[in-house]
Amino acid sequence: MIVYEYPFNERIRTLLRLEDLYEKFKFFVHQEHPMQHHVALATIFDMLEVAGRADLKSDLLQELERQRQTLLGYRMNPNVQAETLDAILNELDGVSSALVAAQGKTGQNVRDNEWLMSIRGRTIIPGGACEFDLPSYYAWQQRPAEQRFNDIITWFTPLAPLFDALGLVLRLLRDSGGPVKMIAVAGSYQQMLQGKVYQMLRLTLDESQGAIPEISANKYMLWVRFTSQGGDLKPKPLEDDVPFELTLCNF
Repeated sequence: MIVYEYPFNERIRTLLRLEDLYEKFKFFVHQEHPMQHHVALATIFDMLEVAGRADLKSDLLQELERQRQTLLGYRMNPNVQAETLDAILNELDGVSSALVAAQGKTGQNVRDNEWLMSIRGRTIIPGGACEFDLPSYYAWQQRPAEQRFNDIITWFTPLAPLFDALGLVLRLLRDSGGPVKMIAVAGSYQQMLQGKVYQMLRLTLDESQGAIPEISANKYMLWVRFTSQGGDLKPKPLEDDVPFELTLCNF
């Protein structure tokens, strides 16, 4: 099964982009080759670009507090498992406290490092991080893999509370909706949303169908058009009926 996600607003779009970068970072930083560690470091630079919004931290703190207050309202509900609720509340408190304790602008430790900024300035140029452009960086790449790993983790650590927070927010958002089975007749599906605001759409379908969803949506209407890829991999309209699961997520 493949899950496609579609953000309904810029805030969720930013969180999904950061989550994607974080997954890439976690993969490459645990490799050992210098080129793989170069990708991990370059990914940190990409994170700073995406997370550059000054209000991202405050947005996450506000959302975490809003979720906390909502969950506290379930304490008196006899159908709610108290242990599960307490575990989520404790996680919310821990993540919020760590994010509050993170001083300064996101990634300021990296921005204050002149050596890292010199590398960042060259990585935006195709092939700009060659050994003749950055001999000190090339020398660092020749160090043992464990030392390089420790350096990169040290540079990333001040960013960790932000990614813990956005990971929790996205998890709660994904858990907020229930999947509904749908069928796209002749490869097309439309649904009126009647002005109801959603944060994100999740679409799940069987990989064997070879269907690729093209999604567009606003607060009034959702439209999904399925395509397939031919030999040249160019998407072509799919005229078959496509069964899929649709989840509309909202806090």
